[in-house]
Amino acid sequence: MIALQLNKRDFEYDAHSLIRAFYPGTDVTIFYDEEATCPDPCETAHTGRKDSEETAEEAWDLKIRLDYQEDHIALTLCGPDGTVLDMATEDVDYYVDRKETKNRLKYRLYQMLSAYTGQTLPWGTLTGIRPTKIPMAFLEQGKKPAWIAQYMREKYLTSPEKTALGISIAVREKALLEKISYQDGYSLYIGIPFCPSICLYCSFSSSPLSLWEDKVDLYLDALCKEIAYGAEEYRGRTLTTVYIGGGTPTTLNPAQMERLLTEVETHFDLSNVQEFTVEAGRPDSITREKLEVLKRHPVTRISINPQTMNQKTLEIIGRRHTVEQTKEAFLLAREMGFDNINMDLIVGLPGEEKSQVEETMRQVSDLNPDSITVHSLAVKRAARLNMFKDQYKELTFVNSCEIMDMTAAYAGNLGMFPYYLYRQKNMAGNFENVGYARPGKEGLYNILIMEEKQSILALGAGASTKVVAASDRIDRIENVKDIKSYIERIDEMIERKRQGFLKYGK
Repeated sequence: MIALQLNKRDFEYDAHSLIRAFYPGTDVTIFYDEEATCPDPCETAHTGRKDSEETAEEAWDLKIRLDYQEDHIALTLCGPDGTVLDMATEDVDYYVDRKETKNRLKYRLYQMLSAYTGQTLPWGTLTGIRPTKIPMAFLEQGKKPAWIAQYMREKYLTSPEKTALGISIAVREKALLEKISYQDGYSLYIGIPFCPSICLYCSFSSSPLSLWEDKVDLYLDALCKEIAYGAEEYRGRTLTTVYIGGGTPTTLNPAQMERLLTEVETHFDLSNVQEFTVEAGRPDSITREKLEVLKRHPVTRISINPQTMNQKTLEIIGRRHTVEQTKEAFLLAREMGFDNINMDLIVGLPGEEKSQVEETMRQVSDLNPDSITVHSLAVKRAARLNMFKDQYKELTFVNSCEIMDMTAAYAGNLGMFPYYLYRQKNMAGNFENVGYARPGKEGLYNILIMEEKQSILALGAGASTKVVAASDRIDRIENVKDIKSYIERIDEMIERKRQGFLKYGK
């Protein structure tokens, strides 16, 4: 265990995230002087104060102390017996430029942890989920990629490989987004929070269909009410992209899917839509009848997501479909004329090493999809894998630069280029999620939600509407995640939006 102690509440999330990046899977507990709960031998190194004796319950493997002062930050690294392992002081204008203060703190903390562990991190000090926003902002200012690369390596200590990846994606995104109106346009997200089963690593707002099958129509009643309201509120704006996700939208039966898509077409003007995605997702939820429904409507892009093509792993993570079902669903969609199919994969799944990931890439390459999204496993607090981790302590989780480079090479051999990227907390190997696509097959909605340049009207349980103001301020209007509450409180969800639009605009 690692203790992070601060003399006041500030930048704790940033420091915590950076420490966890160096020590994945290790508990990092934050303490504050004001609470006086963490006896800390490190403290005497800077303050001269003596702490109470450490108890058995407070047997930390490492202690990191941050002392914030008006003109400097003092950092101290201590061993479990209180031995000072390293000390540093970073001069800052604490109250003048908080962003710069945060960056300098992370820079100094990174150097301290890197020297102690002998590690470097591929993304350096960057702990946020949208690293491409940095090069994108500079590109929009007219800066050249070479200048941006030097800035990122010096300012954030990013590796040459990740620097190049981030900039190349930003360049591609910028070219795609130039065709899209931000101020007059918006995108639409609709959430279907049901799945055939819940994966071991999942923390999304989804529930097993078996528990809710008799309530799906009630959910659609509420959702259709919100669809009608949202369409009226955004009347006069240009709808750019539509994304129906979840959960697994294809858990809806054909009649329910027909009802949903008809409702969308009835209320929204789709004449200017550049992309309409339905996340078909789980192969065991895909049938010819459901695909026929999608073909009757202006759906342009679907996603069939195996996550892995190794049967043993599918069984471990709780996906109740076979590798063969994935192939059958994909070939059926191709036969029916779907010419823009994405496949989602996860690297770092339990028990999978490079050979298993390569087998997945080989089999997916044989199917020849139009885009591939490679996710690095991120186990969140609400996932069963984390909540019941003692049951899964024998499982191993592997990711590496070698594995990520191999997935990129397979995508490149299919004529695909990286076009969007994002990161999550607690990612395997501290890497990233990357979308690869052939030219013209990029997922525009994915770029828009990552770059946060266009408002997104989000409908359904757990959906979060994002209002992007002209000043680049971003406000969110949240729906409740619980399905029963969403159904019962749909009028309240609509009123939340009404009040939010009055306050933030659209």
